[in-house]
Amino acid sequence: MGVGVAVGLSGFAFGVTSAGAGLSVWQTCALSLLVFTGASQFALVGALAAGGNPFTAAAGAFFLGVRNAFYGLRLSAVLGYRGAVRPLAAHWIIDETAAVTLAQTGRRSARLGFTVTGLSLYVLWNLTTLGGALGARALGDTAAWGLDAAGPAVFVALLAPMLRSAVERCTAGLAVLLLLVTLPVLPAGVPVLLSALAAPAVLAVQGRWRRRLAPQERAGADHDTVEEDRT
Repeated sequence: MGVGVAVGLSGFAFGVTSAGAGLSVWQTCALSLLVFTGASQFALVGALAAGGNPFTAAAGAFFLGVRNAFYGLRLSAVLGYRGAVRPLAAHWIIDETAAVTLAQTGRRSARLGFTVTGLSLYVLWNLTTLGGALGARALGDTAAWGLDAAGPAVFVALLAPMLRSAVERCTAGLAVLLLLVTLPVLPAGVPVLLSALAAPAVLAVQGRWRRRLAPQERAGADHDTVEEDRT
């Protein structure tokens, strides 16, 4: 519930931003109802506000939303939903629901975390989107409220405790580095996809390191065996 409320309130920022980009109230609300992935929504209206082509803006939002497909592959096994529930659950697969679900230890708690986070966030996000679109002028500068930082801050707070091993910390660090380097020069959405390359890169280095150490470990094991035989 805490995640749903904290992130859901940032829908105000989206509603205001979307209205400022020239979208109508119903267009703004349709984006939250049907797209429901905040980063892609902000990318779309941000590109439109900057005078970008609608097709280019939609392409950037699409690429940014591709990450949810990878979340879906992982959560499908964790949640184990079947039948008509699967497409409904797929609509709620976003950063926050994935983080809360993967932090659980069993299927029952995973389903509970996914449902509560998804429901509270979906309802509040759409209500605050409507409020932001209707009261855009009255709310003023969203940066002064800090609403745009609520989502990323919550996600980092959920992710940080899960980085337990050196491999996980190195992967996260490399992903951040790739994102910071490519963000100023690539279209919206592409840096996030490129940052996913951190995982195979770190795993490749880990595999090479293990192969290099394997002969030494085998030699040490053989030496111990010979000493035991002598004894």
